[in-house]
Amino acid sequence: MVVYERFALLDLAGPADVLRAATLLGGSPGYRVVVASGRGEPVRSDCGITVVPDASLAVLASRRREVDTVLVAGGLGVDRVGADLLADLRRVSGRARRCCSVCTGALALAAAGLLDGHRATTHWAACGQLAARFPAVEVLADRIYVRDGEVWTSAGVTAALDLALALVEDDLGSDLAHDVARWLVVFARRPGGQAQFSAALRAQPAHTPALAELQRWLPDHLAEDLSVPTLARRAKMSVRTFARTFRRETGTTPGAFVAALRVEAARRLLETSALTIQAVATAAGLGHAETLHRAFQRQVGTTPDRYRQHFARSSP
Repeated sequence: MVVYERFALLDLAGPADVLRAATLLGGSPGYRVVVASGRGEPVRSDCGITVVPDASLAVLASRRREVDTVLVAGGLGVDRVGADLLADLRRVSGRARRCCSVCTGALALAAAGLLDGHRATTHWAACGQLAARFPAVEVLADRIYVRDGEVWTSAGVTAALDLALALVEDDLGSDLAHDVARWLVVFARRPGGQAQFSAALRAQPAHTPALAELQRWLPDHLAEDLSVPTLARRAKMSVRTFARTFRRETGTTPGAFVAALRVEAARRLLETSALTIQAVATAAGLGHAETLHRAFQRQVGTTPDRYRQHFARSSP
């Protein structure tokens, strides 16, 4: 795990704790985490906590010993990572089975030439920078994490946990990854293709009090009648005023907002429950299995059955 001055502490601590928990819970072979800075010097994180690394990246680069996984943390200091560290990162990654980044650590991988020709993601605020500076990288801006061959990149901060859990699943199976998520009290182990924001967060917050209250109310009432006339009455507006004001303030239409919330709810049920497809459609407010199927094809690009086969979690 590679760190540098002003790295993000959670980008290091999150994956390290996931891998430690996987080992404690019986993962075999277990993980040995080595933290490395450029010359093995102590480095100060963004939040002011100083970390004393286990090793020098330069020394590791000079050795013949293979490394299983290289993971680069993100942080505000990534743009000041020097050419020597990037060269050492390139050499070590060349001997590794896979290389990974958390958050803006993708910028370091890209600067080292390790993302050329690959699909990748990073923190939403840095996706534009990654795409502009490194045109040989295909940036997928709205993903929790992306795997392209043995190159793995993730979005910001808490996405480090999702990435690390995905690594554990790839190495040691979904049951252990689920056990680790439960051990760490992670609310939901999110699939990589999921958007960095929930449907509610992707929409802009409304300024009108009645619409802001409606945005908070909707996720808990998805099985109810949420037609535009019904929502307009709840907001105490005419249908025309409601539709116009909602779109102006949130950046989306009421119908599209409700549809996104319902598909998101259906995804959670498919991942975490054994409900039939029809029962999932009913619970999410989509009514019929065929309606759910069409909505999934449109918004997720696959069928509910295939989504469940890929992302459903094993029972504890």
